[in-house]
Amino acid sequence: MRSPRSFLYVPGDRPDRLAGAAGRGADAVIADLEDAVAVDHKQLARDAVAEWLSAPEPAVQLWARVDAGSIAEDVAAVVGPALTGIVVPKAEPDRLREADAALTRQELRLGCAAGTFAVFALVETARGVLDATGVARSARVRHVGMGEADLAGELRLRPGPDREELRSLRLQVVLGCAAAGIGAPTGPTSTDVRDVDGLRRSTEELFRLGFRSRTAIHPDQLAVINDAFTPTTAEVSEARAVLDRFESSEDGVFVDERGRLVDVAVVRSAREVLERAGQG
Repeated sequence: MRSPRSFLYVPGDRPDRLAGAAGRGADAVIADLEDAVAVDHKQLARDAVAEWLSAPEPAVQLWARVDAGSIAEDVAAVVGPALTGIVVPKAEPDRLREADAALTRQELRLGCAAGTFAVFALVETARGVLDATGVARSARVRHVGMGEADLAGELRLRPGPDREELRSLRLQVVLGCAAAGIGAPTGPTSTDVRDVDGLRRSTEELFRLGFRSRTAIHPDQLAVINDAFTPTTAEVSEARAVLDRFESSEDGVFVDERGRLVDVAVVRSAREVLERAGQG
C-alpha cells in the first residue's frame, strides 16, 4: 500500500463536510476535534465524528485529530474499528505516552489487537523539534508532521513568503524520522487556499527537503499535493531500469547508460521511487 501523499483536514463539527470528505481526492482524511472546533461545539464534534466513522468509506485512511488537553476524552468518544488512528498535536514523548495509554484502553474495550490504532504525531513545539527522534520512536507513531503556525509563535519567528526561517527546523524533523527508522514526515498546511502556484512551489520545496506528504485544509489543494509527491512515468521507468540492472549485475555496482555509477545508495533511491508509485 502506498503511504498517503495528502491528508485533508475537515472540521469535526461539520457533518455535511465529513460526509463527502473521503471522495474529494485525499489519500487520508483527518476529522478535526482541535483547532477547527469552537470550545462550545466540542461535544457536537465528538458526536459527529463518531457517527461519520460508523459508516466509513474504505478507500482512504480515516484519522481524528484530538485536543492536546483532552486526549483521553476525545479518544474515548470517537475511537472505533473504522479509525486508522489519531493525530496528536503538540507532540512530545510524554504526551504521546498519554495517547498510547488512551488507545490501549479503547483496544481492550473493543476487543481489538494491541497496536490496532496508529498515531500521527504533530510537532508544534520547541521541545518536540529538539526531541524529534524521541517523538518518531514513540509507541504507535506511524507519521510525524509539522504544525508551523504554533511553532513559529512559540519561537517568535516571523516567516517570510518562502518560509526560509523554518528550513532548519523542518530538516530536524526529517532527521528525526530517519534516525527513528520510520517513513518521511508530512509537511505543514498552506493556509492560502487560492495561491495554487505558491502551493506547488512550497510543496516541491518540501519534497526536496525529504517530506513525502502534506496536510491540506481545502479540497482544491489536493491535486497539487498529490501530483508533487507522485513520481512521473519517466521517473518510474528509470527506477525500474536501475533495479533490473542491479539485480542482474554480478557485483551490485555498474555504470548506467548516462555514465553514472550505480551503487547501493542509488538503488535505495530507485526503490523509494517505486514505493511512492505503489510498485514497491
